[in-house]
Amino acid sequence: MAHFRLSLFAASLLAFALVMAAPAVSQAAQAEPRRTETKDGTQAKDDGAKSEKDAEEMISAVVRVKMKAIAGARSNSSLGSTRDGTGVVIDEKGHIVTIGYIVIEADSIEVTTEDGRTVPATLVGYDHATGFGLLRSTVPLKVKPMTLGDPAQLEVRDPVMILPAGGREAATFAYVVSRRSFAGSWEYMLDSAIFTSPPTMQWAGAALVDRDGKLVGVGSLLVRDTIEPGSPLPGNMFVPVDILKPILPDLIAKGRRAGSARPWLGLATESAQGRLFVTRVSPDSPADRAGIRAGDILLGVGAEAVKNHEELYNKMWSIGPAGVDVPLRVLQGADVRDVKVHSIDRFEYFKEKPTY
Repeated sequence: MAHFRLSLFAASLLAFALVMAAPAVSQAAQAEPRRTETKDGTQAKDDGAKSEKDAEEMISAVVRVKMKAIAGARSNSSLGSTRDGTGVVIDEKGHIVTIGYIVIEADSIEVTTEDGRTVPATLVGYDHATGFGLLRSTVPLKVKPMTLGDPAQLEVRDPVMILPAGGREAATFAYVVSRRSFAGSWEYMLDSAIFTSPPTMQWAGAALVDRDGKLVGVGSLLVRDTIEPGSPLPGNMFVPVDILKPILPDLIAKGRRAGSARPWLGLATESAQGRLFVTRVSPDSPADRAGIRAGDILLGVGAEAVKNHEELYNKMWSIGPAGVDVPLRVLQGADVRDVKVHSIDRFEYFKEKPTY
């Protein structure tokens, strides 16, 4: 899918929608924004200037995020000790939303604006349940923030654009291909994620923007099955910003959402043939200390059988908050074991930068 000109997007959102909804529209129709006819062309020039300004403001809210992890960070083995992706400025105070795995266990963070300015940033808040990370630049960025939109208004086949860091050339078109739940292998689940196609290869933290020019999602993953599990259509999964809005004040004020944390065990699992196979156990996690190993098969939570991630997480999280004992029935080789895993708050596992 070809890259598009942001000035045309800002000039005519209706034309953008028509181009995306009807691929057979002529190239001429794609190239020409709608204009108001006047005798001297003044209105057309004014519209063009405004649309160019709108485009510049929209793209200026998208920044590149680079992070260096603290020494011995637990996430380094899976994510690397240096990471980069995209963030989106969402208010005048310099708060930047991104996908959290880019910045977890950070020693240093810097953001680079579209015009090439690089400034330090700090990790203000992190939410394991949604996956959002919140940064704040240490100096004013002097850009217009991107407004948070309403992901609930997105429908299948709606046109959207994806804005990773990199300016106009990095922007791409996409369709919304499904709105459905998503369960990840790392004790993570969303009730309603946004799936788009065709895929972008710069998904981490990328802005998903609707036809009103508002931020509706933050890029999380490259996936093989965007429509439904098992139906191959590659694309991307975005975390919708409507689940950011209610926790944003807490992230800014306290660094995390209010209330009790979910129990966390430190398991990565994959579902196959109606069984949950343990693929990875985080070192020194509750599951590791309880003796669960990669290759084990999770049969149930207590006496209740589990066959997929949704069943596992719903049963596990319903027992109580972090700190409860989670009873697991595990097949290890030829032996069935009943194991009690003493859960923890996930924040307790990952390291923080020393404050001294």
